[in-house]
Amino acid sequence: MTGGERLHDAIEQFASKKPVVVTMGDMGASAAYMLSVPAQHIVALPSTLTGSIGVILQRPDVSPLLGRVGIDVAAITSGAMKDQTDPTSHLTPEGRTMLQGLVNDLFDQFVGMVSKGRHLPEDKVRSLADGRAYTGRQAIGLGLIDELGDEDAARLWLRKQLKIGNAQYPVMPLLTETSRHWYDLPHRRAILEGVFGAGIMEKMDRQLAISSLDGAVAILQP
Repeated sequence: MTGGERLHDAIEQFASKKPVVVTMGDMGASAAYMLSVPAQHIVALPSTLTGSIGVILQRPDVSPLLGRVGIDVAAITSGAMKDQTDPTSHLTPEGRTMLQGLVNDLFDQFVGMVSKGRHLPEDKVRSLADGRAYTGRQAIGLGLIDELGDEDAARLWLRKQLKIGNAQYPVMPLLTETSRHWYDLPHRRAILEGVFGAGIMEKMDRQLAISSLDGAVAILQP
């Protein structure tokens, strides 16, 4: 959530000085949608999954399992809430209320970002924000995106905003070769996709992204 907030704010600051358009592929949901809302224009495909406005804090409780194998974990805490994010401790009703309060406050922040970025009343955003995703075709009717189309449609909108006609302008890749995962260089990825299939590689990308997250997250659960 914090990483999404920082990127959202950076894009918002940039969009206050230059036109920004977002083009979505197969998914632009949850935290990805959070990053999209500061843009002046959002383009998605009819089948794009977007929206999924919400926050999830997963808190496993392995204490019953530890008890069955004869392991007892004693938590020495300075307060009753200190161990309520520890999966080896039992989640108390008071702890659940405390954690729900954190999620609710983070959710309010997310709703505020969408309301401001999309120029929508907050109550309307809340009516759409039960965590569900929408297709691009559904989202345009709800005001969550502006146009159905692909990257060419997004570029056309940008050309009109910049009044550059048919002039050429450079497109810079977001990721450099050195910032990719070791397997993501074209020749290595081609070999791995040939052996394991493209679907497995996509799942690996997604799992690595999820495993690097910490705390409360805004992400569409597959």
